[in-house]
Amino acid sequence: MKKTESDRLKELESKSVYILREAKAKYGRLGILWSGGKDSTVLLHLAKEAFGSLDTVPVILLDTCYLFKETLDYMARIGSLWDFNWYPMAHDTGEFAHPWKDKFRCCTIRKTENLRAALKFYGVDSVAVGIRRDEQEIRNKERFFSPRTTKGEWDYFNQPIEMQGWELYVEEINEGEHMRVHPILEWDEIDVWQYIKKYDIPVNPLYFSKDGKRMRSIGCEPCTSFIESDAKSVDEIIHELYHRKGNEREGRAQDKEADMGRLRALGYL
Repeated sequence: MKKTESDRLKELESKSVYILREAKAKYGRLGILWSGGKDSTVLLHLAKEAFGSLDTVPVILLDTCYLFKETLDYMARIGSLWDFNWYPMAHDTGEFAHPWKDKFRCCTIRKTENLRAALKFYGVDSVAVGIRRDEQEIRNKERFFSPRTTKGEWDYFNQPIEMQGWELYVEEINEGEHMRVHPILEWDEIDVWQYIKKYDIPVNPLYFSKDGKRMRSIGCEPCTSFIESDAKSVDEIIHELYHRKGNEREGRAQDKEADMGRLRALGYL
C-alpha cells in the first residue's frame, strides 16, 4: 500500500528522534545549533520530543552580526514561548571580515571558526545541525553521523560507512574531534513545512509574503534576498512548493553557494 504524507512524516519524525537520542547517548555532550530558520527550529522541536525539554542541551546561535532583526526578535519570542535559554556565540578573531568584500573569508571567520570556538567554550562533543540532503549538492554527500577533525574539517571522500537498515552508525570519535549530527538529513522542504503545520510551530515572519516578496531560505542579511511570492501562510507555502520551480536556496548569494563544497570541507555548516 502506498504511503501517505502522514505516514512518511511519522517515519521521518521517529528516525530523527532516534538519531538525537543516539547522539546524546554515544558522543558526549550534545549541543544544538539554531539559526532562527525553519529547519533548525524544527530540529529544536524534535529535540524537545526526544528529551522532554531543552534543559540538558545547549542551544547555540552562531552570531555573525549580520542576522536580520526579525530573526533575532523571533528567536527571543520562541525562547520565551518554549522556556529555554539560547546562547549567541560571536568569536572575535581580531580580523575584520566583510561579506561584500570576501564572502568566503567572512563565512570562514563568522561561521567555521566561530563554531569551533563555541564547541570548545561549551564543552560540546557532538552538535546537531538542521541540514538536509535535498538543499544542495554537497549536502547530499552527508551522513547522519559525520566525524569532524580537530580543526572541524570534513573529508567527504573518505567517510565511514553507515548501514541504515541495521541502524549501524559511526561508533566513536577520536580525542579532540567532534561528531556532526544531522537528524533531518532525509527530510525535504515540504516535509519541514508539513511538520510545522502538524505541530503549529511559529516560524520566522520573513518566510511569509509581504508586498509580493518573502524569504525561502533565511541567512545573513547581506547574503540573502527575497523571492517573488504571494504565500502568506504555511498552507499557502506548501501549495506554492508543489508548483514552484527553482532551488530552495535561490535567494542566497550564488557566488557563495558555488563555493559551498570548499566551505563545508573546512568545517562550514
